[in-house]
Amino acid sequence: MKKTTLFVILSLTLALVGCNTVKGVGQDIQKAGEKIEGAAKK
Repeated sequence: MKKTTLFVILSLTLALVGCNTVKGVGQDIQKAGEKIEGAAKK
């Protein structure tokens, strides 16, 4: 029982960390796109 609980907790932790990483990359790409768009309007 303890091993299963530990496995579930570790899996959820890794999933949350992965989601935050992907979200951060998406935000970086969005900011870069906004700068490119601003430069194109000039």
